Parts: sequence; structure tokens; C-alpha cells
Amino acid sequence: MARNELLRLFCALRLPEAAVDQLVVWQGEHLHGGRRVSRGNLHVTLAFLGRRPAEEVPAISAELRAAAGGAGRIQFEPRRYRETRSVGMVLLDDAGGAATALAADLDERLERLGVYRREGRPWLPHITVLRFRERPCLDPPPPALGPLSPSDAAVYSSVLRSGGALYDVLASVALGGR
Repeated sequence: MARNELLRLFCALRLPEAAVDQLVVWQGEHLHGGRRVSRGNLHVTLAFLGRRPAEEVPAISAELRAAAGGAGRIQFEPRRYRETRSVGMVLLDDAGGAATALAADLDERLERLGVYRREGRPWLPHITVLRFRERPCLDPPPPALGPLSPSDAAVYSSVLRSGGALYDVLASVALGGR
């Protein structure tokens, strides 16, 4: 990476492999009429930063590490499937609110760093599982994942391609208590 190279960045919670395995099976059984999000791209976004200079990655990673280190135990429960104009997602209940608190802390840290501007709407914990041009109007049951705790958090680079985005983990950090 060149220092002045622009990267499309976001911070996210990574999912345990067992949960990803179950999600992939669920996608195959229930999601038709679009492009399923590949197993390597399944995550819970904390903050989308957009195009940022590569030289900012170490500082962004440090802020994610600080926020994640202070996070309480995160536990999600799949609530339901929902479609927007271009994606299908599994909405998650944030038991205890630890993930919501982490997202708010990270937002503040990244704003102070000058690399992020908070969205006007509240953070919504979800996993994007399907992308489409025309809404398929699906109504599957939520995946039976049971309680789900993220494995860690990461700073990702996203490269858009015609066959779907390619995500690369640039830095991975432990969550508090792990």
C-alpha cells in the first residue's frame, strides 16, 4: 500500500466460523433472486469510513483497538430478515447493548480523529446476506444461530468488483474480556 493510496474502509465485528457456516447453509436454503454475500464477507458493520488514505489505517486501527478493548461481552440473537432497496439483511438483537455501546464509542473516536462523520440514523446491528437489483420480496425465517458472540473486530478494505466486493482484513483486534 502506498501511503497516499485511497482505500475504501470500514470497521466491523467478525463472526465465529461456526456461525458463518450456519449462515451459508441458511442462505442456500432461503435466499434466491439475488447475489448471496460470500462467506468471507459476512460481518456486522460498526462504521463505514469510505475512501481514506492508506496512511490513516494505523490510527484507525488504534482507535478500534481502544474501543474494542473496553467493550463488554457482545451477544447477538437473530431477530428477522429484512430487505431494503438493494440488500437483504438479518437484523440482530443486541442483548445487553454492548455492541451498540461499542459502535457509539468507535463513532466518537473516529470523529475526533477526523476520519468519520456519524450517520444521522441510529446504528442497526445486522448481517448483510443478499444483494440485488430488483427486490425479491423474500420472507424467510431468521437463521437458527442461537446466541452469537463476535470473534473479534477488524478494519477492512473493500474493493468493488462486478462480481461483488472483495474484503481484506487490514487489522484485527480483540474484544474486551477475550
